[in-house]
Amino acid sequence: MKGVFEGKDILVTGGCGSIGSEIVKQLLKYNPEKIRVFDNNESNLFHLGQELATDRIRLLIGDIRDRNRVQRAVKGAHIIFHAAALKHVSLCEYNPFEAVSTNIVGTENLISASIDNNVEKFIGISTDKAVNPINTMGATKLLSEKVIIDTAISNADTKFCCVRFGNVLDSVGSVIPIFRKQIENGGPLTITDKEMSRYFMTKSDAISLVLKAAEVTRSGEIFVLKMSALKVIDLAHAMIEELAPKHGHEPKDIKLRFIGARFGEKMHESLMTQEESVYSEDMGNMYVIRHPSVSDMAKKRKADMDSNSKNASYLNISQIKDILRKARIV
Repeated sequence: MKGVFEGKDILVTGGCGSIGSEIVKQLLKYNPEKIRVFDNNESNLFHLGQELATDRIRLLIGDIRDRNRVQRAVKGAHIIFHAAALKHVSLCEYNPFEAVSTNIVGTENLISASIDNNVEKFIGISTDKAVNPINTMGATKLLSEKVIIDTAISNADTKFCCVRFGNVLDSVGSVIPIFRKQIENGGPLTITDKEMSRYFMTKSDAISLVLKAAEVTRSGEIFVLKMSALKVIDLAHAMIEELAPKHGHEPKDIKLRFIGARFGEKMHESLMTQEESVYSEDMGNMYVIRHPSVSDMAKKRKADMDSNSKNASYLNISQIKDILRKARIV
């Protein structure tokens, strides 16, 4: 891994977010020449710079929707990790033009700048909500994936790939910070539906997958970590049992309130479509979906696989607690 990043000039878009900032921190361990942290949040850029306190960091204020700014930010970079996006389902539903401008147009700006500047590798961060999307956020992330992966067909100089995440535990805006605050206040915890399920990963799992993708990509792949699944209601019970006593509450006194699925929200998520599974390869701890136009996988048809969280084996509450403790979430 060190040989991939050592001495490289690396750009991380959305570098102040939960995933982007962790990518930056992990990359520093591999002795890059410098890391350009590109974000439109001035305050978070300042705080990240103060936290890391290294001259290998370059703090770049800008928006991926600004084509000229992106061109200047990319010039001279060897590797790009593209984590900038609008990611909240409900906000994207009510602001669809903004979701398109950031997730699709912004991605295209970065791809064009990568080609113009002969970037070596481009790794896009995607989501399982791009699989058979029913909401604006998922649809824009699907098209973002398509734009990145299809560029690999006609561009031989830059290697393009995507990493598809499930829910990242304790990331900003995820359900865990919401549950934590609700438990601190004595409840109730708001649950959409008792049957709702999700694939999930820890931040360390997520970053390991991103860096591995950068190491092994040949161009045109979507990398999908093999993730565990849980029911959201079981996560709520696990957090109540762990956190309620720490805030002076009895677990039995913390109630649940069912509010129904929000507009655009799926009951269950999938890791890949059945069509994608035909071109997928089992790599042990992850699947690799290869583009049929740039890979011989088209000649090695795989059996369809069921990757819907509805049909997964769910972790029990005890197992969820163990994961939360190991990730230092509770």
